[in-house]
Amino acid sequence: MSIRVRVKDHPHRAIALETRTHALIFRHSPSSTDAPGGGLYSGSQVSLSSNGSGSSPRCMVEFAEAGDVDLSNYRNLTPAGVGVSGTLGLITLNKEVFLCVVSQAARVAEARPGETVQRILGVDFYCLSSTQYDHVLNDQINPYPTDYVDEEGFDYGYNEGRKDGSLEHPCLALKKLLSSGTFYYSADFDLTRRLQDRSGDAPTVAIDSLKAGFLWNSYMIQPLVNFRSRLSQREKTSLDRSGFLTSAIRGFALTIKVPPSSSPARAAGPRSGLPSHLTLISRLSCRRAGTRFNARGIDDDGNVANFVESETVYWSPSGSLTFSYVQVRGSVPVFWEQQSGLIPGQQKISVTRSAEATQPAFDLHFEDLGTHYGAVHIVNLLSNERPGEVELTQRYHHHITRSSLNRDEKGALSGSGHELLKETNYDFNAETRGPSGYEAAAQVSRWIQDSADSFAYLLSEDIEERPSNVQGNAIDPSQPIRRSVVVLQQEGVFRTNCLDCLDRTNLVQTNISRMAFEAFLEHRSDRANSDFWVRHSSLWADNGDALSRIYAGTGALKSSFTRHGKMSLAGALADARKSATRMYINNFADKGRQNTIDMLLGRLIGQSPVHLYDPINDYVTAELARRSGEYSSKDIIRIWSGTFNLNGKGHGVNEDLSSWLCPPNIDEAQQNPEIVAVGFQEIVELSPQQIMSTDPARRQAWELAVKKTLNEHAQKTGSEEYVLLRGGQLVGASLSIFVKASVLRSIKNVEGSVKKTGMSGIAGNKGAVAIRMDYASTSICFVTAHLAAGFANYEERNRDYKTISNGLRFQRNRAIDDHDTVVWLGDFNYRIGLDNEEVRKCIQMGNLERLYDNDQLNIQMVNGLTFPYYAEGRITFDPTYKYDNGTDKYDTSDKARIPAWCDRILWKGDNLRQTTYYTAPLRFSDHRPVYALFLCMINVVDEKKRDELSNALYLARKSAVGNNTANADDVDTEDEDLIGYEAVEPGLPPASSDKRKWWLDNGLPARSTLQPPNPTSILNPARPSNPFTQSPHPTWIDKSQSRPSLPQHDRLESSSGMSSSATLPQRKLPPPYNPSLLDGGVNGPTRSRARSPSSTSTRSLPIHPAPLHQHPSGRNSPASSVSSVPSRKPAPPIPKKPSQLSSTSPSHAASATDALGGGFPPPPRRAATEKMSPSARTAPAPPPPRGSSSKNERRTNEPEVDEAPPRLPPRRTGTGLSQASSQASGPGLLDDEDDSGLNQLRGWEALKPG
Repeated sequence: MSIRVRVKDHPHRAIALETRTHALIFRHSPSSTDAPGGGLYSGSQVSLSSNGSGSSPRCMVEFAEAGDVDLSNYRNLTPAGVGVSGTLGLITLNKEVFLCVVSQAARVAEARPGETVQRILGVDFYCLSSTQYDHVLNDQINPYPTDYVDEEGFDYGYNEGRKDGSLEHPCLALKKLLSSGTFYYSADFDLTRRLQDRSGDAPTVAIDSLKAGFLWNSYMIQPLVNFRSRLSQREKTSLDRSGFLTSAIRGFALTIKVPPSSSPARAAGPRSGLPSHLTLISRLSCRRAGTRFNARGIDDDGNVANFVESETVYWSPSGSLTFSYVQVRGSVPVFWEQQSGLIPGQQKISVTRSAEATQPAFDLHFEDLGTHYGAVHIVNLLSNERPGEVELTQRYHHHITRSSLNRDEKGALSGSGHELLKETNYDFNAETRGPSGYEAAAQVSRWIQDSADSFAYLLSEDIEERPSNVQGNAIDPSQPIRRSVVVLQQEGVFRTNCLDCLDRTNLVQTNISRMAFEAFLEHRSDRANSDFWVRHSSLWADNGDALSRIYAGTGALKSSFTRHGKMSLAGALADARKSATRMYINNFADKGRQNTIDMLLGRLIGQSPVHLYDPINDYVTAELARRSGEYSSKDIIRIWSGTFNLNGKGHGVNEDLSSWLCPPNIDEAQQNPEIVAVGFQEIVELSPQQIMSTDPARRQAWELAVKKTLNEHAQKTGSEEYVLLRGGQLVGASLSIFVKASVLRSIKNVEGSVKKTGMSGIAGNKGAVAIRMDYASTSICFVTAHLAAGFANYEERNRDYKTISNGLRFQRNRAIDDHDTVVWLGDFNYRIGLDNEEVRKCIQMGNLERLYDNDQLNIQMVNGLTFPYYAEGRITFDPTYKYDNGTDKYDTSDKARIPAWCDRILWKGDNLRQTTYYTAPLRFSDHRPVYALFLCMINVVDEKKRDELSNALYLARKSAVGNNTANADDVDTEDEDLIGYEAVEPGLPPASSDKRKWWLDNGLPARSTLQPPNPTSILNPARPSNPFTQSPHPTWIDKSQSRPSLPQHDRLESSSGMSSSATLPQRKLPPPYNPSLLDGGVNGPTRSRARSPSSTSTRSLPIHPAPLHQHPSGRNSPASSVSSVPSRKPAPPIPKKPSQLSSTSPSHAASATDALGGGFPPPPRRAATEKMSPSARTAPAPPPPRGSSSKNERRTNEPEVDEAPPRLPPRRTGTGLSQASSQASGPGLLDDEDDSGLNQLRGWEALKPG
């Protein structure tokens, strides 16, 4: 799908990626990158793991349908008719944010029909935060290699000879790197994972499911991955299908078409006349990425340098057959370094850590390999003659022998042949020194043949089914169900290394790939001709050259032999030239290349990822999750699961299996379940040859028998037929899932996985097979397991469970316990801890309770040692092991094994209820089959209701947010500064700052929904302004409780106060408080000023007559007979927390001074209400005005005027100091009179809270 890049510059700079159906719009938030530390070279020492919004540049993002956004004011950045292939992500350089898009790409591979791989040939960087780079980048880079630029786009001198331009684009080096032809992407499938680990029914590539170790643009694309995670499922699918987000690997990918005449898989099916495809995909890890002498050995996280996963894929149109084989390479996993030098072969190797300090990282590396690939066979090609390589080989062997993978839980070494790690030391240089030359390298197959046979390979086939309905007619004959079925899986991997893991390694890996393909052809009785092997060798030679250019700067040595099968003089001269070129590049160019790689991966000091936010969709997603019950419902399905140890008896496939698969003694409503899970153990005889490899023929025969039995019963009962959903096998253990054809539309994301536990994980005679699926919105996992045998080996069985539970992984690193519903079925081999005679006696007497009390599995589960949180139905049947074949008698052989419930079914899930748990009378094995029936509650999401709710929430949020989106046209406001910040708890508003408050969200003030308890109630003005301050006053008072009339000079003329506050000068801090200016100096009269415990008025305090006080100006203030009080220092003004000035009577003041030593008044007391004449001037004072600094605050000697009850006081705008009553101790601190003491306070205003 072609993508256009469009931009607008006013009023905001925004860039849009547009297709015919959708648009993805980015808009930079300028306030975020202005702060120090926002750019790459700011010198900030911010940890790379820190991605907080405080140091990260922030951008708005919006994903919408094309018809919902107006892009008419955008201009095109791409030429007409030319589009881009998606974005690799966002990156910040020099405090500027850049969007990287793929501008040129070419298709180079097609592993299977519809699975194409594109090679990136050109990228462009568009600046989101500035226009100055719009026309710079294309003028500075030559995308075509020249004599002065190597194949990777770098000139050998890097910056030498370049003209000094007026402005250098910060992304110039990144563009050279990404345009070098070593990066690949696919819009059709997950290119970061091997074929065996991919889900076959995924309609799109989910960017969040990619394997991060091979995703080279993970740092740039991560902000978009986070944004995608907050979208609805419908929007996620639309975003994935749009192709906006591109995932890039680095390495090699190429497909060679093989004509029918040379195709080796001739027996696969009818000849179609179409060519087959031979593909090689190599994925270079980005975990420890770097150039040759800058990245060696291992790091503390277990990542090694030059780690590459190479996958050979062969697809044949005859029967749609697919073969896949994976092998890996990587640096020697110890801590070592090597200095570059001008003399080839003289670069000294130094091991930098002790063996004890290296072992943990070594174990981490191989534990990760074991988790992803299974058993590992190491092929070490280092020399036994060069001292540096000899030291590395010795250290390598030391760590292998002490690896935790080759030891049991008690620390003892595993026996011979039971190691999870095997090693083969093959001195490549010595072995190829003879007359045979490099042809002798093929002799390595003698040492690794056993492992190659046990590892097997991936084999899948496409099958067609035409399920019938109730009447027996095909549901849709014109559209059969076509699915890919996995026949065989690869269960181990070869890890090959030399010093650089380039030349010698590539040649040996070519031979290993040929070994695996020959084994595949041999199993099918086919052979490949010489033309096919020439194509195979040429493909691997191209792979070696590509990987060598990335790591060392030139093509691979010995590629002439790899390509043609012989070494020529021209090939030898080419190797000499490559060696000289490597020396130059490694000494003079690698430092710049390493810096660019670190920049791409986000490893430079101070480099911060971009923070993307969408003020609308982020809110909608959170609300949808909270209100999921409004659009989801529950449904009940039936699940049948059964397990049967066949004891290798193949003739049972012709027996009647209906008593087990379709038991007659169950309720009719539980018959014909939607899902049938069938597990087999010992499906083949576990001979020494069989336990190392898997033969799928026996499993396929049993699947046909099971399907036949199920469909015959379905026809009898008038039900629809079953289809095979997926099958999996691990040597003798197999698991097959059958479902009704009608429920296929509700099932998705079907995946399978296996885990070996036999011989410490190297053999498949013991282990597990698992298949998972999503049924509607509920995840279900089935596991069939065959655990360690032996009466006393219950601890080993516990370890097998832990190994399977922790080590078996599906896509996205999903474990077994990550599912809503889990069912384990299999031969768990737990025994009964009683002697043989007592067990058989209890069986005859039907005393199953005593047997169950001594059952090993029951005891281990009760003690929490195995299967934690799992449940098992009540056992009402006799032990299922061990019978004489064909009879109902327990073992009568000389071994006389104790009967036991070896075959069990366990389950976990709040939505699961077991209804039946019993056994079936099939006698051709020494075990009896067991089955269980379940009712499972499935969560079903009504997508229509969900979309309706989503749309309603979207519109509501959009009305609240206004135009503050990525595509807005209004001018920036301070209100958008915090849009995108998440609340600390669901339902709470987002964080606020000095620029934006949640109660003034986007300029729309919040409205209180608080209602009075009755119509006659009003808020009590006597309560403190701070609602968190404790106060004895009620919140509400009645309107009839009006305050008494007050003298004119005791009331605030609000109009004057408002006008004066509106014309206040710019805020500034008041001068230091000087009491001598207000109290007549040191010897002058003083007034008692005490801080009120709240901001309520002084009406609650007793008022006493006060005398006239002498002001510094010489004027008398009105007061009534108050004696002087002792002098004390008044409290200083508090700008942000208002205080009040109150007076006390002489007696109270004196007593307070005597009691407390002076300086503090007594606590306030509530005065009794008393009606007094106006002339007495002893009425309670009104509440002091909040924020008045008017010159007309008080008018003395004016007649009283009766007024209505005063309204609530206005918000405080003054210093926060309250006025005292006019009947108190004279003028207050803020009395604006013509005295010299107060002149200094004119024009000052306290800082307002908020």
